[in-house]
Amino acid sequence: MEEDRTFHNLVSQMSAEERNTLLASISDKYTFSQEPLYEDSHQDRATDTPVSVETQFTRLPWYRYIWFFILSLFKTTTPEKAFQENRMSKLGREIGSRFPGTYDYKRNLLLPLFHKALTDLKDGARFFYTALDSSVQRDKGAFYAFLASLEMEDIHSRIQTETAPQRISEKYPDSTEMEWQQLAIHELEEALVTITDEHRQAMYDNVRSLYCLKELAGFLYDRLLLTFEFEPSLQGSVCSVRVVKDQLCTLNNILYSFKYPPSMALIESMFAFILNEQEYDAVELQNILAKAEDALTSIRAFNRQIPLTLILRCASQDVRLEPEVISGGEDWFMAFHDYWKEHIEEQFTIFKLERQRKKLFESFTYFLGGKPLQILEYVESESNPDGMPVYGIFSLSFLKTFYSVVFITEINGVLRDILLNGDFQNREHRTTFTGYYNNIIKLEEDIERFDYNLSASGAYGKRYTQGSAEASISVKRRKMQVAVEEASAEAEEIIVRTKSSIEGLLTILEAIIHKDRDGKYTTLVNMSRFMERNSQPGGGPSGKKEEQRTQSLSGQKGAAFITDVVEVIQKLQQTLHILVDIDVTELDNTSL
Repeated sequence: MEEDRTFHNLVSQMSAEERNTLLASISDKYTFSQEPLYEDSHQDRATDTPVSVETQFTRLPWYRYIWFFILSLFKTTTPEKAFQENRMSKLGREIGSRFPGTYDYKRNLLLPLFHKALTDLKDGARFFYTALDSSVQRDKGAFYAFLASLEMEDIHSRIQTETAPQRISEKYPDSTEMEWQQLAIHELEEALVTITDEHRQAMYDNVRSLYCLKELAGFLYDRLLLTFEFEPSLQGSVCSVRVVKDQLCTLNNILYSFKYPPSMALIESMFAFILNEQEYDAVELQNILAKAEDALTSIRAFNRQIPLTLILRCASQDVRLEPEVISGGEDWFMAFHDYWKEHIEEQFTIFKLERQRKKLFESFTYFLGGKPLQILEYVESESNPDGMPVYGIFSLSFLKTFYSVVFITEINGVLRDILLNGDFQNREHRTTFTGYYNNIIKLEEDIERFDYNLSASGAYGKRYTQGSAEASISVKRRKMQVAVEEASAEAEEIIVRTKSSIEGLLTILEAIIHKDRDGKYTTLVNMSRFMERNSQPGGGPSGKKEEQRTQSLSGQKGAAFITDVVEVIQKLQQTLHILVDIDVTELDNTSL
């Protein structure tokens, strides 16, 4: 996908200076607070160290034990149960006193202030959903690689430099292309070994924060909020904890695991991926960063206002209930390693194809008589970087040059002679030959019309230009991609039709000189006339000598025609071979 390629380029092609400039545009506009998101202080003060009720009960002084024994007689329960109810009741009253409007212990209800805090948390956490979707969700490996370029720039630089195909090929000139790739992978492994424990911990902490942020942003808030119902007496929405206890436990685990705000490196990485896709002015950028800080503030506010762990202890009647740390982030190194390995393999694939393309250029330079390739005017190329990036342009550029340099000057005369003067065995064969011939004759016209359609005034170029002006990134990409795909389809159609016509001409020409292996076509009915034309027998006394001279001349004429057809066959075969080679090496038209 185009956006995946964008992220790939952000990692592999952006220089350290360019990367620092991009990140400076973020950090200079806003400074994020590093105040913790989650604190245990209010949880700890609300109750004793969370040990079992049974253990706490055995530690009571004798007079407290007698008290609960007497109390249990009135409640027809056990002293331990009476003690537990007392502890939960005390905890419930303390929640009501310290966090009023959040929880009603007697009715086990979440109150309107809880509903409001949860709504604010949803709005804040969801802000990061788009940022995550535009970065790590789109290409996790590339995101980790970019993050690593900030946390361990020396490792990033070493991998980029040491694994570059050009450097490997120069360092090991006697090795094969396959060996070069393996040597580059070895250089990657050597670089990864030098990652320090400090760097590993920094990356792990970042990815842990990222994972927790992803879980928090993706939490099913709406499902939880829909369980609240309006309570007229409280002028707000309430909900039974019993109904949503499992969801609250999940949310509590996420919040507990997300204790610290994302590092500046992580924040910068997320927004670097977004900023790389679209242009923002300074005011817009500052607004976005301010919203990110507001989102983090809403997380802090929820944790301070809502004693979620204490509420869950009361709802579960379990004083020992504690949030659990969620797992995630442990796979960062594997994703990072796989990204660079795939990147190296891709780089060497490109390097190999570029080498093949260079050889290809050298091979058909002779075929085209040293004439330069006639690049289409409106495609993306070095001379026209704003043109349309259409697949198949390399082939069309070759065919355009082939038409004027080779076909018209060296092939057309022979084919036209056969078309005008050849007597085919049946009308169908003539019609077939004519169709193939006409397809080649109008090749230049087809290519020129196609090229015009790529211009700003043409069918494809106009839609491509209009799409590039769309404000919405997704709409812009879709419209531009559709225009490119349709243009590429027409380019492919021209190429396929030309190949098919050349192959058809070859079959007929080979049959004309008795080389049709399938037996579908035969030689021309008037082949003898092609062999003997322009030779006239003499007369008179010297007629015998003149006849011998004429027969010799006729043989030369016949041999010349056969030679011409053979040369045309060879040139058409060369053309097909070159088109096949181009198709193999055609990466994209930017290399034209």
